[in-house]
Amino acid sequence: MTIISWIILGLLAGAIAKFLLPGRDPGGLIGTTLIGIAGAFIGGWISARWMDHPITKDFYDGTTWAAAIGGSLVLLVVYRLLFGNSRS
Repeated sequence: MTIISWIILGLLAGAIAKFLLPGRDPGGLIGTTLIGIAGAFIGGWISARWMDHPITKDFYDGTTWAAAIGGSLVLLVVYRLLFGNSRS
C-alpha cells in the first residue's frame, strides 16, 4: 500500500475508533483524524514487527484494518487520559 492508502485507512480507522469510543475528545474532529492516521501507521508497524503479519499490498485486508483500528483506539484512549481534563 502507498502512503496515500495508509492516510485514507487512517482517516477511516479514526472515524471507526471515534464511533466505537464516543464522547468528547480534547482535539475535536481534527485531533481524532490525526490520531486515526497515527494509529493506522502504528498498528500496521506493530502488526508487521511483532505479530508476524507483513504489510500487504491489499487495501481490503481485514488484519490490516483491525491493526489500524486497534492502533487508533489505543491512541485515542491514551490521548483522552493525558489531555481529557484540559478542556472546561
